[in-house]
Amino acid sequence: MRSSLLATLWCLCAIIPAGAAAPAAPPVPLLWKACDADNCLYLLGSFHFLKPSDYPLSADVEAAFADAERLVFEVPPQEMDSPALQRRIRAAAVRRDGRRLDDELAPAQDARLSAWIHSNQAVLAEMGIDRAGFQSLRPWYAGLIVTVVGLETAGMQPQLGMDRYFGNRAVDAGKPASGLESGASQIALLSGMTPEEQRQMLEEALDSAGRGDAEIIALHDAWRRGDIQALAEGTLVGLRRDYPRLYKAINADRNAAWVSDLEARLSTPGTDDHLVIVGAMHLLGSDGLVERLRAKGHRVERICSVCVAMPDGKPD
Repeated sequence: MRSSLLATLWCLCAIIPAGAAAPAAPPVPLLWKACDADNCLYLLGSFHFLKPSDYPLSADVEAAFADAERLVFEVPPQEMDSPALQRRIRAAAVRRDGRRLDDELAPAQDARLSAWIHSNQAVLAEMGIDRAGFQSLRPWYAGLIVTVVGLETAGMQPQLGMDRYFGNRAVDAGKPASGLESGASQIALLSGMTPEEQRQMLEEALDSAGRGDAEIIALHDAWRRGDIQALAEGTLVGLRRDYPRLYKAINADRNAAWVSDLEARLSTPGTDDHLVIVGAMHLLGSDGLVERLRAKGHRVERICSVCVAMPDGKPD
């Protein structure tokens, strides 16, 4: 599977507003468990866009949800779809400096984007975006739109992502839900990329669109199988090699901050267990939450009752 900046950045799309025949078996998302003397954390690897046929999830995931008294997401569910957050996104995404998007793009890249817009006019019209609207956007957000359209063209929907799915279930079950960071901090991370990184993000999105949905399908299939190695190769490996600064910002630094929060939840007196739902990328590799918790002395075990000879390996 080709590693790309796009394949990792779309995992950060939880803040973006919101097919096939049913497979023979439920998905087996990545799931680990860490406990101290009185309570436990379940660590569940999310896919932010999914299909109707991806539900129900594995029995292990359902058992973790039933056992947990509290849920933890990257962004609190109540904030994810709030009007205030959508206003923040628009404020960060829309240019106010008098320049146009094509002022930042090389002629060849601008031509590719124009061709993509022309090919996707119907979908963009449903989103309320036209060529003129694109010209008012910053490159990072234009890249996200190209990515989101590709995901939805592949039959995947943000409203079916695990974040929204379990956010709704938490409300129905009366289980408190919180976040590891704010939507505003995710927006600041994306909008704070250098101009070159933003152009690279758009270029990768256009590259992926030109290849069809092969990468998206491969990552989705790997997530369904709970395939650690394939998911790592499709997200972490290329990002760390080709975009080390971005890898540090969107993965390593955030994971380090989140581990402190998770350790605090474990050490708080009481028996409440937490189901922690984050993008699957954040659980993988030496900088991932699983290895960071292990490095701090916690025993972290994978839960996968249907796995056969599937090693809990590292991508390094």
